[in-house]
Amino acid sequence: MKAGTRLKSAVCDTEVMVIRCGEGTIECGGAPMAEAKPAEAGALNPDFAGGALMGKRYVDAGGKFELLVVKPGKGSLSVDGIALGQKEAKPLPSSD
Repeated sequence: MKAGTRLKSAVCDTEVMVIRCGEGTIECGGAPMAEAKPAEAGALNPDFAGGALMGKRYVDAGGKFELLVVKPGKGSLSVDGIALGQKEAKPLPSSD
């Protein structure tokens, strides 16, 4: 997978754009994401039902994965079952 790839959730409306990608399976709502939306939606895993917010970037602890949410949904993002967290904005330097 390469940067710029759009992935769609198999269990909700969430869509993401890959900004940075390492080795692993990107998941939403506990199910793997794919470039094509499946014909029928699967079941949302309650452990991964925190939701994904529009326009937010999600990253893993090691910084290997970064995803940009382009369409929000009920499923939360993870890689190989490990939840991704929202990327925090870097503080700007003060101008004296």
